[in-house]
Parts: sequence; C-alpha cells; structure tokens
Amino acid sequence: MPGCGKCGATLDIGFQQIGRSDECPSCGAELRACIHCRHFDEAAAKECKEPFAEVPLDKERSNFCELFQIGDGSQRGGASKSATLAAAEALFGPKR
Repeated sequence: MPGCGKCGATLDIGFQQIGRSDECPSCGAELRACIHCRHFDEAAAKECKEPFAEVPLDKERSNFCELFQIGDGSQRGGASKSATLAAAEALFGPKR
C-alpha cells in the first residue's frame, strides 16, 4: 500500500498517478518527491537505487523525475533519525 515517506501515513490512491501539486493528507508533505519514491534509499549512491535518475539536491520537494514511482513509505516514514540512532546506541553501545 502506498505511504507517505515523511509521516508514514497510508495513502488511498489506488492506481492513480501522483501529480506535482499533490500533498499528503496527514502531514502536508509534497508527494512527488524523492523521499516518497520506491527508488529512494538512504544507503544507495545519491540516495537513489535508479542509476540513470537525475537526482535533485532537495529530496523532500516536488520534482520532475520521470522515473518516480510512489513507494511504500509507511515502512520508513515516521521514524526519525534520532530514534534510529538511539536504537543503534542501545544495541551497540558501550558494555557495562
């Protein structure tokens, strides 16, 4: 199910295309942005798994990428970087 890459809300869009002016009904994020794309990967080069994409600098703003496909942002959205770092610190932190 498509989801917002920022807040994790499920998007009820079916097979509709995402337009440049579409926003998440939950948090207001612009949906046609890299963080909502299924090719977005923070661990990949340029944070994009698509090697031929022209990746914009601001990945949270709408763009004109022809390779954009809405992803399942509900799997990654809503988790802040600080929460992830805290979990890693708890797991790999100093031994007592």
